[in-house]
Amino acid sequence: MEIRYRRLRIQTARAKKKRYPEMKVTVIEAREQQTPADRDRIDWKLITDLAVDSRRQAVEKVQWYALRWKIEVFHKILKSVCRAEQARLRTAQRLMNLLAVFCILSWRVFWLTMTNRIASDAAPGEVFTALELRILDRLVRDKSIQDAPKNLLSHYLIKLAQLGGYLARNCDSPHGNETIWRGLTRLVDIQLGVFLSTKLVGN
Repeated sequence: MEIRYRRLRIQTARAKKKRYPEMKVTVIEAREQQTPADRDRIDWKLITDLAVDSRRQAVEKVQWYALRWKIEVFHKILKSVCRAEQARLRTAQRLMNLLAVFCILSWRVFWLTMTNRIASDAAPGEVFTALELRILDRLVRDKSIQDAPKNLLSHYLIKLAQLGGYLARNCDSPHGNETIWRGLTRLVDIQLGVFLSTKLVGN
């Protein structure tokens, strides 16, 4: 990556100077020197009012911007999957409490989806409880899973996605946040049923 930056001063029109004073900003250009074979070359031009006085600070701002897509995906889960905007609560405090719970759920769904892509060979016990693993093994047959090895996190995340409607065919693209959300919802409901059955039946 080639990174360049320069401090600029933006002046407003004379008629609007009283309302809009001049601004000092930093323009950062981050560009790949060579074009990769499988995608377009990165060519970002960022404008910030934060101080950038060194190359290290410029790299830091570019790294911040690189997280933008993950933040967008998190908000998409919060709005589209959890449907936070459809909440009809009467007080702001109740809405804040609901959004706090939704943020935790959205983070978990996003974390599960990303974990399957960056740490698929992790142990399933780092994500699921022993009871959740037993439920997944009981409900989803191993032969319907793709080529994921058993006893790995990716194996059980595909099972979880299948509970949410993911078909897990060889031609299918990797599962997304929505199928993980639906699978997680079903898993929690089934787990609650198991807890209630052990208390009522005594087994």
